[in-house]
Parts: sequence; C-alpha cells; structure tokens
Amino acid sequence: MSNKIITSAISAVLALGVAGASTSALAANQETKQDMSQMMGGMKGMEKCYGIAKAGQNDCGTASHGCAGESKVDGDKEAWLAIPTGLCNKIVGGSTKAPDKH
Repeated sequence: MSNKIITSAISAVLALGVAGASTSALAANQETKQDMSQMMGGMKGMEKCYGIAKAGQNDCGTASHGCAGESKVDGDKEAWLAIPTGLCNKIVGGSTKAPDKH
C-alpha cells in the first residue's frame, strides 16, 4: 500500500513540475516578444530585415526558437536583423516582410 502512495505522490510532483515548466516557457516567450516590440519601437530609423542573418547572429526569436543568436543556418527566412531603414531591400535575400506561416 505504501508503494502505491509513494508512486502516486512522485507522479503528482512530476506532473506539476512539467506543467510549471511549460507555463514558465510560454510566459518567457511572450515576454521576449514584448521586449522585442519595445526594442524595435525605440529604434527609430531601423527595420527588421529577414533572411540575411548568419547562423547564430539573428537579433531575436522566431517561430522555431525564442532568442537572439539561435538561428541554425545562414539566410534563415525567419531570422532577422535590425538594420537602418531602406537597406534591407538592397541586400540579396533580404525582405522586410516576415515569411508566411504555414
């Protein structure tokens, strides 16, 4: 009987830990998005340029990762850099529009 109680208690603790970690990750991702919106709002004369970042050199998160510097390939269409307004469309592969979400 005591083994069942211990097993149930451990299962409950693990379930709470997983649920808490998921909630924390979602909250952190939302905070990152808000921080980036605020950062871009404060960067007058700058724009997001998608598709030009080298691997590991992107400025912020994408649909596939949540932080700056986490892009895995050069020229990832979702990864972007903040650059002076008007330059993005002059760079091969650069786009001021985010890629369509599938």
